[in-house]
Amino acid sequence: MVRGTDGGAATAALWVRRLPERPRVAVITLHGGREDGYQTSQPWHLAALRMRPVLRAAGSALRPDEAVLGQVRYRHRGWNREDPLQDAYRALDELDRLAGPVPVVLIGHSMGGRAALRAAAHPRVSAVVALAPWVPADEPTTHLAGKRIVVLHGSRDTVTSPGASLRYVRRARGPQTRAGIVLIGQGDHAMLRRARLWHRCVAELVADLTRPEEEPTGLAATSYAATRPLLL
Repeated sequence: MVRGTDGGAATAALWVRRLPERPRVAVITLHGGREDGYQTSQPWHLAALRMRPVLRAAGSALRPDEAVLGQVRYRHRGWNREDPLQDAYRALDELDRLAGPVPVVLIGHSMGGRAALRAAAHPRVSAVVALAPWVPADEPTTHLAGKRIVVLHGSRDTVTSPGASLRYVRRARGPQTRAGIVLIGQGDHAMLRRARLWHRCVAELVADLTRPEEEPTGLAATSYAATRPLLL
């Protein structure tokens, strides 16, 4: 179900999968893409399809009547000039009109992880789960103050760098920012190897991070306190 502010599917940035009458939170996914590319992004592309079970896993951690579930719908396949970030902002604005001022947890993979981490600057975003994110060395972190961030990265990822994720998390940590990293042992970039563990971690993190008024527990809390990446 795609809902746009004008009722048209073509311009909607938010693809809504679940919309309860009175939600208390929202979980929104952002799929991967390319560094450059102005081809039209389609829901049947593999990067988009891979996030469907991730969103299902996230939804399994929440009651059907408490959470909006949705996906950001990109205009283009590439990062280009921050195109996915602008799409994420448009989706968050659409969410605000659909569901009101609910806190949002973003789950982004690869290029979508970069977009999700950037979009944490939006006041509605309370937390980000970044899956094998693409984080260049100069990726900003100062906007993460007051947010909760957990990065999951496969130890055998050859597309994006687990080391870069670790350096990003270390830069992001501060008095007002909780950030942690978890390595999936033998995990690959597509999250197909040990997929059940990836999905289980997403569900556990979502259950925790969608309660911003409570202290984090479990995997999130352990990753925040660890001086080295957790290895599962």
